[in-house]
Amino acid sequence: MSDETAGPAGQEHASPPPEPHAPVHDPAAPAPLGIERVPTGSPEVDEKLARLGDADHLPADGHLDVYEDVHRGLRDALTALDTRPGPGQVVPRPGPSPSYDHRS
Repeated sequence: MSDETAGPAGQEHASPPPEPHAPVHDPAAPAPLGIERVPTGSPEVDEKLARLGDADHLPADGHLDVYEDVHRGLRDALTALDTRPGPGQVVPRPGPSPSYDHRS
């Protein structure tokens, strides 16, 4: 055998590098919806809405827990609006209800 045709040592039977495998698309795999969440200005509400992103990485049977947690948090935030006075507001005192039975 001639040294001219053999080439550098170790490359005589070298195989080409393996091609990377294309990712297999699994329609049942969790995938983010890609919906942008716009801040509301309420840190408590924004925190709960950001929690919805946790469902992006879970299988469908895990979504319910996330949705229930977010729903509970948003419901609590709305309930708190009814019980807390805003800045400069006076808390109304419960009193006798007005009589709607006016007879002339």
